[in-house]
Amino acid sequence: MVGAFLPGLNMSAQASPAEKGLNPGLLCQESYTCSGTDEAVFECDECCSLQCLRCEEELHRQERLRNHERIRLKAGHVPYCDPCKGPSGHSPGMKQRAVVRCQTCKINLCLECQKRTHSGGNKRRHPVTVYHVAKVQELLEEEGMDEDTKRKKMTEKVVSFLLVDENEEIQVTNEEDFIRKLDCKPDQHLKVVSIFGNTGDGKSHTLNHTFFYGREVFKTSPAQESCTVGVWAAYDPVHKVAVIDTEGLLGATVNLSQRTRLLLKVLAISDLVIYRTHADRLHNDLFKFLGDASEAYLKHFTKELKATTARCGLDVPLSTLGPAVIIFHETVHTQLLGSDHPSEVPEKLIQDRFRKLGRFPEAFSSIHYKGTRTYNPPTDFSGLRRALEQQLENNTTRSPRHPGVIFKALKALSDRFSGEIPDDQMAHSSFFPDEYFTCSVLCLSCGAGCKNSMNHGKEGVPHEANSRCRYSHQYDNRVFTCKACYERGNEVSVVPKTAASTDSPWMGLAKYAWSGYVIECPNCGVVYRSRQYWFGNQDPVDTVVRTEIVHVWPGTDGFLKDNNNAAQRLLDGMNFMAQSVSELSLGPTKAVTSWLTDQIAPAYWRPNSQILSCNKCATSFKDNDTKHHCRACGEGFCDSCSSKTRPVPERGWGPAPVRVCDNCYEARNSQLDVTEAQADDEGGTLIARKVGEAVQNTLGAVVTAIDIPLGLVKDAARPAYWVPDHEILHCHNCRKEFSVKLSKHHCRACGQGFCDECSHDRRAVPSRGWDHPVRVCFNCNKKAGGLYCQSPKLKNKTHMIISIDAEKTFDKISHDRRAVPSRAW
Repeated sequence: MVGAFLPGLNMSAQASPAEKGLNPGLLCQESYTCSGTDEAVFECDECCSLQCLRCEEELHRQERLRNHERIRLKAGHVPYCDPCKGPSGHSPGMKQRAVVRCQTCKINLCLECQKRTHSGGNKRRHPVTVYHVAKVQELLEEEGMDEDTKRKKMTEKVVSFLLVDENEEIQVTNEEDFIRKLDCKPDQHLKVVSIFGNTGDGKSHTLNHTFFYGREVFKTSPAQESCTVGVWAAYDPVHKVAVIDTEGLLGATVNLSQRTRLLLKVLAISDLVIYRTHADRLHNDLFKFLGDASEAYLKHFTKELKATTARCGLDVPLSTLGPAVIIFHETVHTQLLGSDHPSEVPEKLIQDRFRKLGRFPEAFSSIHYKGTRTYNPPTDFSGLRRALEQQLENNTTRSPRHPGVIFKALKALSDRFSGEIPDDQMAHSSFFPDEYFTCSVLCLSCGAGCKNSMNHGKEGVPHEANSRCRYSHQYDNRVFTCKACYERGNEVSVVPKTAASTDSPWMGLAKYAWSGYVIECPNCGVVYRSRQYWFGNQDPVDTVVRTEIVHVWPGTDGFLKDNNNAAQRLLDGMNFMAQSVSELSLGPTKAVTSWLTDQIAPAYWRPNSQILSCNKCATSFKDNDTKHHCRACGEGFCDSCSSKTRPVPERGWGPAPVRVCDNCYEARNSQLDVTEAQADDEGGTLIARKVGEAVQNTLGAVVTAIDIPLGLVKDAARPAYWVPDHEILHCHNCRKEFSVKLSKHHCRACGQGFCDECSHDRRAVPSRGWDHPVRVCFNCNKKAGGLYCQSPKLKNKTHMIISIDAEKTFDKISHDRRAVPSRAW
């Protein structure tokens, strides 16, 4: 074959085995640094040689060679003939591909130049390297083709692929998959051309003939059913564009709202839009579609495209201006637009139609009209092709970009604007109503819709509404803010809760039983107690707090309505106590009583753990025996040795008779010597002891609860925001299924159920009324700042919850009622 291609060339005498047409790769022809053994990477037109990396760098470091024009070689590269390139060539301006390279003369020669210069004399015996003949023949054939033939050949292998299905699901996994299916290079700069129009108007047929010379890259069909479902894409290597085919408008399809929204996503990533119409006269639907698309693009998509540009660090802005539009109008029986108004251009008439319909397509960079009248088929697409090429060359408003940028923009829009659209939002006068792109969540209290875009929750943006909310007794959607702080310029939200943050859990619980719930401001401290006085307690709204009504959004904790956790705090303590009791093998009832007594006992009382026998009769206490403290001396006695009572005002017990031992009763006429410091120290703890006796009925019910399964009282003690135990089947984080061996634990922040491994962290949750470190889940513990401060109006404030009826949960446990006239009840 080589001999036939190069007649008269003695290959056996003039070429080495590597030079006999095998040509495994182009080698450096300079041998300046590499001795001719390295693979060629560049071709220098002025050096007339192929060069490796090292030779190219060393050679062109010289001042006289620095400005040489060099190109990087591609696969299968064949250089041009050097004599043909020079001014002394036999055919100036006509470059021919080389077939051999003379190693002695160091020049590339085409077949004609090789015959002319090396067919006789000594040059006939110069060693040569033969280039790959098949490649040379292919290149020569291409050079003999006309431009249209070359373009057709370039598009022979183009195929289309499904980019987005009818459910708005992207069918490519990532950027690499997108580039692979497009069959283009990752660094290739592209523009995007898409087509829109009514079903049956021949959109796919138009793309096939405009870009691919009639090849059926996009499927067409004579059937009544639409042949294009979803969004399809293909790469045109001639114009360097990604061509996108879309579903037709006005088709009988399901999910019509979602499919219409999909069209706007395609329009948003396009640089050039073709609106194809086969109507003899331009219908209003065309102008309404483009006008509504322009309005929706500016309102919803421009912001998101700018955010994508910043988020992905893209060099090419995605939303400088919307795409250009070409209206391709094909008629049969009527004249083209503007034919009867020679003095006016068609674009001017189109703008007038937009104004008459009250539509303003200001988002589009330009709108052009291209019409063709088909007297006899086939349709002439050459005018449309020329108009497209002219617009594609214009980079003033929309510049080409890498295919990866195109995919990122489409992915960002799909993630943002996705999800089902309710059926009651399908009938609209607009092609692209706001409901297609805004959050569909409604306030449970007032019914106002969220004004943010779809899926804003993925970015941590809370629901918001333009209108103010109204109060609903069902949701009790009030937020309290400290009035004193508000008057000083700060807006701090506060909430009634069982205990102040400075109280220990049991001390706070005791105070809660005695004087009711507390309202605590982070700046001002405790500003209100519900039963601070015996009578005349004012409503906090009238005195220390101001009220704000907030929206109630489903699925969120918004203002965190109810955090009554008094009973649950009690059960938490009971769990701890029950475990301790089990380990010590003690009776639960007396152990709880002793433990609680030590927690709230005055400082001068001897701890129960140190009382082993009666201080008077020395009778040893058994497990179930009751230990009594003398209110005067503080020692421990049995019941028979401390059955008498008398007032002990010197210890702060007031004028009422209290339990004392026999010895202190007999010495009742003598005054105890109590220092002022001791009195102050005892005063604080004495309050707690009085409270302990005041809540004896409640504590009795709680102590009894240890003797029965805790599950019987959990529902009464569970805070309202906790998920009920019977609804928790598996861990909310790791999805492990709960069993007898795997216990359920509630996160005190979100209220979901977790296993111990996923909720072993401890953290204070003041917005839920847990001022001390309590169990939280793994996800809540990662959140910065205060947990569950989600109200959009209060997201930068110290946010807590509202519950005027803070004692209801506690009342479920202490449900017995009895008159106490001695206490004025």
